[in-house]
Amino acid sequence: MLFGKSQQPQPAKPGREGADTSASPNIFDVTARDFEDRVLRASLERPVIVDFWAPWCGPCKQLGPQLEAAVEATNGQVVMAKVNLDDNPELAQALRIQSVPTVYAFVQGQPVDAFMGAQPESKVKEFIANLVKVARQMQPESIDIPAALKEAAEALAEGDLARAQGLYAQILGEDESNAQAFTGIVRTYIAAGQVPQARAILDQAPEAVRKSPVFSEAETALELAEAGPSGTPAEFEAKLAKDPGNQALRFELAMALFAHGRKEEAADALLDILRADRAWEEEKARTQLLKFFEAWGPADPATLKARRKLSGILFS
Repeated sequence: MLFGKSQQPQPAKPGREGADTSASPNIFDVTARDFEDRVLRASLERPVIVDFWAPWCGPCKQLGPQLEAAVEATNGQVVMAKVNLDDNPELAQALRIQSVPTVYAFVQGQPVDAFMGAQPESKVKEFIANLVKVARQMQPESIDIPAALKEAAEALAEGDLARAQGLYAQILGEDESNAQAFTGIVRTYIAAGQVPQARAILDQAPEAVRKSPVFSEAETALELAEAGPSGTPAEFEAKLAKDPGNQALRFELAMALFAHGRKEEAADALLDILRADRAWEEEKARTQLLKFFEAWGPADPATLKARRKLSGILFS
């Protein structure tokens, strides 16, 4: 470190004459007291350029506005600290600054580039443009959204709800209107049996998500979960063991399995009803199975597998 333990920042003195930096969070005055925090530590996250200037310096008044305009154009990828060396001679000594204006670029707590004296506007822009490239390299890599969606769907299908939810949250961090990720979060709550939480999230869906087909699928899934039976799959299985021909119990078992995210078993329970009696209660089992397909989505493995079985029953 160039300095010892940083002291509490003091109110900065006015910057270069005629400059108004109060309106921009990307351009600010720095003193020896807060240089470590606002330059060295801040440069761990993004490049910080430091403009060392003095009130009596004519070239400083020319260079300063050019730097500020170029920095503002980066939209926060690069920020600029301004140091009045008349008020902070210790900084001049620490950085061995011989003349003003002098401009340093700090990255990862270290000076990586510098120049002295006024420069043509093209050179100033080139200096900042190089730092923008560095800033992009410092940012974590963007998530591969298609791959993450696939991985999250697989995790959800396997019952790894925490992993699925984490992946969906990452995707929404980059694309808050991603309908698959948004409804995926809802489905993790449904699968966990946290139906009220799923409803609260779905009701807050952005308009862009509501327009997606996957939204209606998730809404159907949630409505089915909300209308689920008052009982666990194990309870209905125990009752069916004593009365295996009771199709009403089997139907309730299918609904309980659906509510607990056991897709294939839920579909199989309804398919068992269809095998025994296709027309049971005006094809109630077939109608419900089609609702399951809508809730899961046409590409879900459970939907594809159950559709094949349904076709085998209907056309046998």
